Amino acid sequence: MTFLVIRALCLRRLPADTRPHDTRAERLFGCRITMHKPETTPRASLYHTYRVYPHFAPQGDAPTVPVTIVGGGPIGMVTALALARHGVRCVVLQAEQQVSEGSRAIVFTRRSQEILQAVGVADAVVANGLPWTSGNSYYRGQRVFRMESPVDEDDRFAPLINLQQNVLESYLVDAIEREPLVEIRWGNKLIGLTQDDEGVALQIDTPEGEYTQRTSWLVAADGARSTVRTALGLRFEGASYEGRFVIADIRIDLDLPTERLAFFAPDWNPGNTVLMHREPGDIWRVDYQLPVDETSEHALQPETIRARINAQLDMMGLGGKPWELDWCSVYSARALTLPDYVHGRVLFAGDAAHLLPIFGVRGANTGFQDAIDLSWKLAAVVKGAAPTPLLASYTHDRVGAAREIISEAGKSTRFMTPPSHGFRVLRDAVLDLSLDHEFVRPLFHWRTSRAHDYRHSPLNSSNDDNATMSAGPTVGAPTPNVKLGENDYLYDHLGAAFHLVTFGDAPLDDALRQAIVTWRERGVPVKVIAFALSEHTVAGADLTLPDPTGHAAAKYGAADGTAYLVRPDHHICARWLQLDAPRLASALAQATALT
Repeated sequence: MTFLVIRALCLRRLPADTRPHDTRAERLFGCRITMHKPETTPRASLYHTYRVYPHFAPQGDAPTVPVTIVGGGPIGMVTALALARHGVRCVVLQAEQQVSEGSRAIVFTRRSQEILQAVGVADAVVANGLPWTSGNSYYRGQRVFRMESPVDEDDRFAPLINLQQNVLESYLVDAIEREPLVEIRWGNKLIGLTQDDEGVALQIDTPEGEYTQRTSWLVAADGARSTVRTALGLRFEGASYEGRFVIADIRIDLDLPTERLAFFAPDWNPGNTVLMHREPGDIWRVDYQLPVDETSEHALQPETIRARINAQLDMMGLGGKPWELDWCSVYSARALTLPDYVHGRVLFAGDAAHLLPIFGVRGANTGFQDAIDLSWKLAAVVKGAAPTPLLASYTHDRVGAAREIISEAGKSTRFMTPPSHGFRVLRDAVLDLSLDHEFVRPLFHWRTSRAHDYRHSPLNSSNDDNATMSAGPTVGAPTPNVKLGENDYLYDHLGAAFHLVTFGDAPLDDALRQAIVTWRERGVPVKVIAFALSEHTVAGADLTLPDPTGHAAAKYGAADGTAYLVRPDHHICARWLQLDAPRLASALAQATALT
């Protein structure tokens, strides 16, 4: 059993008999370590009122908790709320006492909105975010490509919506405050951990000193500079790119639609790229690429930022418009992932697990998919409904997704920020050709983040009818939504369970009903949703949804008797032309790693 100390910088050495505190870290290193002191002055913002939350300090011994999440950002909080949906109590350790500084992630996909609906914050996001469907790319003052995201009549949410991350985090905090199974500990910084076969012991620093917390499972959602990843000595695989961008959020009144704007090689920033997005509150995000030889310190000087923002506005014919800077930062494009997200009793999610290029809005959106996949699998293991090997499928599914994203995003990244002279020559040739030739313009497509297809998941059924069904969503795909009526959709009825979705008016036979009861008694929740042509209730179904026009059946390529088994994260793991009890049992055993 190895104790990993994460911080051990000695501020000054003191004789043992004069030290006011004698923490474990001090005993190991013989030095006085200052208590954690997070910032308690509300952050400044032109659009968001920051709230400073009281720090947590334990009173007496801290009892063991089932799951502890390190990191109170959007991925950590969504994971916590998703675990609570499955009845699992967890603690979130957040080193700061307020939500993150600046807008950071601002574009959320339809799939992310579906996940946020599952944890209870989508209504607030939709009410305050800015939905959009299109993006324009410009070169030498000419629009050379327009991207249109598809919109389906069955979609509850827009393909994309803009909302600042700090605002979203505040909505998540509100949801946590309403959820009795989640406790967020503000001002609690992880400084060490011990892992064994039964769980993890955490050394935590607070403004009132250190304490130890025992947890059965630890989820590392502590971001790009993950303390937990560093402590375990884990390394990313993949590539980093040379291109660096300044993010500048400005408040300005612009009469422009909510669209993604990309400007290639503008005169004021030759050879580089500029991106713009509208945010709520009259805030505009301006991302612009830096010259290779410029330091970040120089790039973030107020006068440097002002000159470049003014140059961009001048190029757009908007010079002279007054604006204020809200927040700025520098980022680099990286395409990296851990090869394994499960390390004993420690699991990784979000930027702690992978760093993905933001082109195509992949960062937080990919992390949300980690959260909903991890939560149901970890909950099943914690509650004893599935064996620990189920967690191996989390690595299989999500590392596979990250690697696919890296492959796709690499194309966008190499176009946005050519990593070599050869790539730049190729990119510049495409830019020149695009002025007059339509055939090259699709190369500007930025390959938006999408829901991953787990077509090769080890949890997919091995003896269903997927291979013989020629229509409808395939095994591994996310379940298509269906509009049922005014403000009523299929996803509104999906809960923290496996869902058996059937088509037709025939009742479930007795053997099938008994099989479902048996699995529920084992602790595996199974809910039956029946789409019926008539308005009569289907016997054996928990919920009957009338489908008089056959619209839902057509969307699923379903005939009378067709059935789909949907995992708790909304992905299909089996489908049948005709279902019987033995094949349902086989599919559920496969999906819970009980085979």
